[in-house]
Amino acid sequence: MNKSILALGIECSCDDTAIGLVKLSYNSQEKKIQNISGKIISSHIFNQKDLHTEYGGVVPEIAARAHSNNLQICLEKTLAKAKISLEEINVVCVTSGPGLIGGLISGINFAKGISFGLKKNLVGVNHLAGHALTPRLTNDLQFPYLMLLASGGHCQYLAVTNHNTIKRLGTTIDDAPGEAFDKVAKLIGLKVYSGAEVESIAKNGDPNRFVFPLPLIKEDNCNLSFSGLKSAVARSVEELIKKQGGLYKKDQMDICASFQKSIVEILSEKTKKAFKIFQKNFPEAKFSFSISGGVAANLEIRKSQEKISKLHKTNFFAPPMSLCTDNGLMIAYAGGLRYIYGDCDDLNLAPKTRWPLDPENKMTIGFGKKGRKV
Repeated sequence: MNKSILALGIECSCDDTAIGLVKLSYNSQEKKIQNISGKIISSHIFNQKDLHTEYGGVVPEIAARAHSNNLQICLEKTLAKAKISLEEINVVCVTSGPGLIGGLISGINFAKGISFGLKKNLVGVNHLAGHALTPRLTNDLQFPYLMLLASGGHCQYLAVTNHNTIKRLGTTIDDAPGEAFDKVAKLIGLKVYSGAEVESIAKNGDPNRFVFPLPLIKEDNCNLSFSGLKSAVARSVEELIKKQGGLYKKDQMDICASFQKSIVEILSEKTKKAFKIFQKNFPEAKFSFSISGGVAANLEIRKSQEKISKLHKTNFFAPPMSLCTDNGLMIAYAGGLRYIYGDCDDLNLAPKTRWPLDPENKMTIGFGKKGRKV
């Protein structure tokens, strides 16, 4: 029997207020779910960049307040684009972790209000799972597949075996690449502290002027580290300022180009090792490789990852740029999958600032009062 549902996705884990609407179609026979496909219906995102620029980073309190102010407007715009009413949706999906606590609370409370008021099912979604499953929404990607999830807060190599089982093969042991990009933008005095700004300026720079370190590059695993690279850039900036009294535009461009080159080289080498580890875990599988997350929007990184896939004769998939950064569509899709398989939450759904995809994984580093680190 062919069926379909409309899933509403709410994403407020950091500084983007996003809502998306996805239609999931599937075949259900004798309690067996088959041939699930997703169709994007509509989406709207409020970006908070202008609210945080003067502070040099996201201010959690400002972000939470902005989410509360924008959620209803975002919902109305999403429904208006789709030309449907809220009553027509089947399930309300919301990011319940990991992320900033204020934003998570704003989104969850908003979702609970809709769920309770309209008697709709509620599903909490792991933000990382949303990114990991995005290629299934945009491409006909078969399980299992290898995923590089790289963003401002995370960097992981994942083996995605089904909608609810995602194994981490490698992870950053300190900073995420997106965080490093933003820090470099701040170190060299760019007006906007973002990876996109670094990428833009790097286009006119000399990538060979500065030789930055490639942490963990020789280790036979796909774990990553970006803290030392970030520190090396800081030292180079300090030396230039001490030597010439400040940074020239050419210095900024060359630093950005050299830094980006190092990131590309690190991810390239680690992806090659991730391929070997994945094949060892799934020797019989003919698999695809995909990237997702905000850093996956970087064109140089995309091209290098696609090149590696071609060398390994593996299909490469990358979501559209608009779906690499945080969005409500990925939450609607991931939550819709849970709903189809009968996995829902109730009004006791709580936010999780830390929520690793595979909490039993021995590679999970540290355990504090807030739970396991992602």
